[in-house]
Amino acid sequence: MLLEFSVGNFLSFKTKTTLSLAATSIKEHIDTNMFSTERLDLLKGAVVYGANASGKSNFIRAMSTMRRLVIQSFDQSSADELDVTPFLLSTETEKDPSFFEAVFIIDNIRYRYGFEVNNKQVHAEWLFEAPKNAEKPMFLREYDGIEVMKNFPEGKDLEGRTRDNALFLTVTDQFNGKIAKKIMLWFSNFITISGLTHEGYKGVTFGMLENKQTSPKLLNFYKTLDMGFDNISVNKKPFDPKELPNEMPEGFVKQLITDLEGAFKIDIKTIHKKYDNENKVVGHVEFDMRSQESSGTNKIFNISGPVFDVLNDGGVLVVDELDASLHPLLTLAVTRLFNSKQFNPNNAQLIFATHDTNLLYYGNYRRDQIYFIEKDQFGASDMYSLVEYKEDGKTIRKDRSFEKDYIEGRYGAIPFIGNLADIVTEWHEK
Repeated sequence: MLLEFSVGNFLSFKTKTTLSLAATSIKEHIDTNMFSTERLDLLKGAVVYGANASGKSNFIRAMSTMRRLVIQSFDQSSADELDVTPFLLSTETEKDPSFFEAVFIIDNIRYRYGFEVNNKQVHAEWLFEAPKNAEKPMFLREYDGIEVMKNFPEGKDLEGRTRDNALFLTVTDQFNGKIAKKIMLWFSNFITISGLTHEGYKGVTFGMLENKQTSPKLLNFYKTLDMGFDNISVNKKPFDPKELPNEMPEGFVKQLITDLEGAFKIDIKTIHKKYDNENKVVGHVEFDMRSQESSGTNKIFNISGPVFDVLNDGGVLVVDELDASLHPLLTLAVTRLFNSKQFNPNNAQLIFATHDTNLLYYGNYRRDQIYFIEKDQFGASDMYSLVEYKEDGKTIRKDRSFEKDYIEGRYGAIPFIGNLADIVTEWHEK
């Protein structure tokens, strides 16, 4: 369960910026949009709005970067770079390390884990635990060394085994540290995906459709959306080099045959009813998913695997451009899965960036779930929630029209395009 995520000096985020999923005291959608632990109330997700180039994708990328660094750290060599870019529009930050931190709950214990890294090495790393209210350090890493506390015995004597560009947490996990292993598992369930390039997630969907326990949930979801087909046929067959295009270069074909030896091709068909001249069903027709179905149908199919995977595990799903290629009602259907007790019994959380303002009205989001990102005149991104926003010194009331206000620019985080009437006039004059 994610409580907070923070990033600083990374891409367009110059100073530390935090997204919190701790529920505030407002009384909105308590039964659907939040859940309670033994310690506090948490939100089931957040929606992020902002103009193009405001920093929405950069914030999502910060989450995926932290996850990547944690999951892949031990497998890198001492010569590998970490692929981290600081805020480059200021001499104050361009040479400083980037900051990443996550606060989360595992087995009713709150952990705070983070690090500071540049492209070459880890400058700082820390892990705190709070079994109750007081927070205690488990290890503290500075540029000149690592201090392991008594409450983290699994990290003892591993300080010297940690490379400059490796995270101490992942080293401890490799030596079967009990707490480190739990935290690594949490990060493995902290999933970030793109709503623009979603082809790569098809394999996850296929795996869930192959599973007899998870397949009914996905098929039921597709039927609920009424996307025009009655069923799905999924077949897995060995890769056949004869199916490669004839015009491909010979050298490239040979390399592909070598790389794909033993691989399988996933063949997905949608099943449609076939009618006679009296509109009576006389049979069924198979359509190829990729070539004969819409881009929206393909996207729903591709991302449904990661969505239901996270729903089953109770993890965190982060999606950039969730609404791309989707009808607003399909976007709404995906988001509502996470507020459903039927589909989300394990309190999975969804964080996503979007331009779909319909969700500000139909999405039934609490004010502490709605975030806005905008850039200042110096190119630095800032993020704030609607519950934090003040208008004439007062908080925004829950009965306001959030969608109308946002389009009118009352909350900021929209593109400045001037007077549209003047722009149209100038075009006509040309």
